[in-house]
Amino acid sequence: MQKIIFSFLFLVISISSFGQKKDSIQLKNGIDKPSMLPIHHFGLFSARINQNFKVRPPQKMTLNFSLASANTFHPFVEMYLPKDEATRNQLREQTWFNRNFYRDQQTTPSEYENIIVDAVFKNFRIDFNTKIGKSHELGISLRSYLITKGKYPFSFFTSDETIEWFHSNIAGGEDPFGRKYYGLNQVNVRYQDRNGRKLALKDGQFIFAGIEVNHFYYPDFISLKKRNISVNFGSHFGINTSKDNPSLDFGFSGNIIKKWSLKNTNEIRTSFGSAILRRNIVDFKENVQLGNNNYLLSFEGMLEYTKYTRKGNYHSISANYQIQSSFSRRDEANYYQLVGKWQEIHSGWQNGFEKLYDYQSAWSWIYTYGRENYSFSIYLKEDLSLNNSPDIQTGISLKIPISNK
Repeated sequence: MQKIIFSFLFLVISISSFGQKKDSIQLKNGIDKPSMLPIHHFGLFSARINQNFKVRPPQKMTLNFSLASANTFHPFVEMYLPKDEATRNQLREQTWFNRNFYRDQQTTPSEYENIIVDAVFKNFRIDFNTKIGKSHELGISLRSYLITKGKYPFSFFTSDETIEWFHSNIAGGEDPFGRKYYGLNQVNVRYQDRNGRKLALKDGQFIFAGIEVNHFYYPDFISLKKRNISVNFGSHFGINTSKDNPSLDFGFSGNIIKKWSLKNTNEIRTSFGSAILRRNIVDFKENVQLGNNNYLLSFEGMLEYTKYTRKGNYHSISANYQIQSSFSRRDEANYYQLVGKWQEIHSGWQNGFEKLYDYQSAWSWIYTYGRENYSFSIYLKEDLSLNNSPDIQTGISLKIPISNK
């Protein structure tokens, strides 16, 4: 449904009769897009690709400071994966919540995992970008996280109180996912993989998660440029530094941006991008297995409207849709057995593992104020598919130049 809505918006704009003219205003470098990747409890330990919707390298070296807050809650759940292929085939014929095969390791040998995630994650990110040639850009990013209980006033929109007030008074019903059952404003993040390795996070824990190096190439296709269409290609290298996943990641991305100039000098832009990331191409120890899908595929689409002021500054509003392939191999969902407190938590008790086998998707709404070489953005991200990974995320971003050249 989300894909249909976004495609419809793109089609409506595409067939509208906007007059096109030359890009006389160089203030905007493509679409304003702060770093707003979903803060997934597995994804924070790996590099992930942030699609680039700029149309050229930056004229000046820039720094982008980002702060994001995300609430994630998954009740405690256990998962059993039968090792016997005949048992797996038998379970494929059953609905997941009717499966009940496990007795003990002697009679039904199985792989075992458990997980619980309850925290508000704060993401601190610094991005450095510079032009290294006529059509080339280098970006270096530092990413880190703080694990918190999410109390007021530091997590107003992403706190448990705000989310459960919304559920109780507007939509969702009383305690639909069990937050109140476990207690509000808690930090309880524990995971055991099928190899017996464990991950645990505590309140106030700071994680320096890694360094990312990105290279972008902006080819000059004359035929596309005449139609106000730009493309860029990226290569991405991630160095993960947390104690639970010291490793290297590598990936590629491609993006296309289209601009329509309106008669009053305001603008509309659309963009689409896709990427592939090979996680843990090199491991520096026996890491916790954060899902067994080594390749993450992602797609992103964006629609932006920009209004210029008489002084040459601008305001832009935009909608963004992101979707990513699952962290775990989807076929396992056809034969796993999940065990949790389904009687106490009537909705979503299985999410801790079920959502690792689903596509991760989210919608974001962004506002940006910009002037020459500076921009300030705020955004709200919501997973309308109710995957709670995270439930809701907010962020702010400030871009400043650090060179007068």
